[in-house]
Amino acid sequence: MNFDDAIAAHVEWKTKLKKYLKQPDHSLKSADVAVDNKCSLGQWIHGDGKKFASLREFSELQSEHQRFHKAAAAVIAKADAGKDQNEEVALGSKSEYSSASSAVVSAIMAMKAKAGI
Repeated sequence: MNFDDAIAAHVEWKTKLKKYLKQPDHSLKSADVAVDNKCSLGQWIHGDGKKFASLREFSELQSEHQRFHKAAAAVIAKADAGKDQNEEVALGSKSEYSSASSAVVSAIMAMKAKAGI
């Protein structure tokens, strides 16, 4: 996975969550989503991406990616509990989800710049 693919894989989560908020069908499990090594970016971070472990940006990516998964899991848990969630509140620019997601993308871009790839 290259850095651009990592960003694209990460961004797909918003589409999944938007769809889930419209119809929480239990196809996503909060406990599974909370774990940061099951998605393709997480597998890369815990696998081939470790070659960048010496970069400060890599530790930032790890931390922000974990934060992102906790935020995404919280959105799913609320939807599963029947709490009506406005998409803008749950995923919008002022949400924890959005903040964590932006931080992940920023960390990936910083790693890309630092690695010169």
